[in-house]
Amino acid sequence: MSQDVPPAVVKAADALAEATRTRVPCPPVRPLFADGDVETAYVVQRLNVQRALTAGRRIVGRKIGLTSPAVQAQLGVDQPDFGALFADMEVAQGGVVPAGALLQPKVEAEVALVLAHDLPHRECTVADVLRAVDFALPALEIVDSRIAGWDISIVDTVADNASCGLYVLGGTPVPLTGLDLRAVEMTMTRAGETVSRGTGADCLGSPLNAAAWLAGALAGRGDPLRAGDVLLTGALGPMVPAAPGDTFEATITGLGSVQVTFAAQGEEK
Repeated sequence: MSQDVPPAVVKAADALAEATRTRVPCPPVRPLFADGDVETAYVVQRLNVQRALTAGRRIVGRKIGLTSPAVQAQLGVDQPDFGALFADMEVAQGGVVPAGALLQPKVEAEVALVLAHDLPHRECTVADVLRAVDFALPALEIVDSRIAGWDISIVDTVADNASCGLYVLGGTPVPLTGLDLRAVEMTMTRAGETVSRGTGADCLGSPLNAAAWLAGALAGRGDPLRAGDVLLTGALGPMVPAAPGDTFEATITGLGSVQVTFAAQGEEK
């Protein structure tokens, strides 16, 4: 990024980076900006993403947030948001999240798409997405917020890399041929008890719609989706707080299941 980054952007980026480093949440960053200044919040996000790349981290895809109309209404927005996925955010299927790895994690179940081809067009269509996708997987996104108490607006979550934390991908790739992602049904359990349900239609009408929106948004910013990218297309049901010792498993019809465990306090893995 250029050297003339506004001081408010640097201050917000520094506060979020410090919260990540110290594992101590920071106050909301929205007082630094005008109400609803989403574009400046993306500048904050890009600054910390660039810092991460400079430190040697690797982007492997993107996540889409705010795909639920109810959540959009709560935050006063009419579109989703996005953040960067890094290689070191992935937890193995059936793996364990180390104690203390995140600040205030919550879990949601999603459809993940992996691309075989670039999506370079500003006006991306669902047909473009269908042609570009290599396969789908069930996924768990473990969202996290560097903002104390999840006291967030759209500006806070965008600046905070769309509240990215970690993610888990199922292990069996499924081609989209014959699979209606709008109709898939999701059930997520914690310790065997159902804690979240939803369908593909609950994600902007279909995960494919979400992916098309993301592709267009990124292409318009000169940073299009590329072959090999992983897309977390957005929650199919309500997100659920995670506590040490919890085990979550999500099953999505046609895609299979995916599981993760949070280590008990004091356990490293």
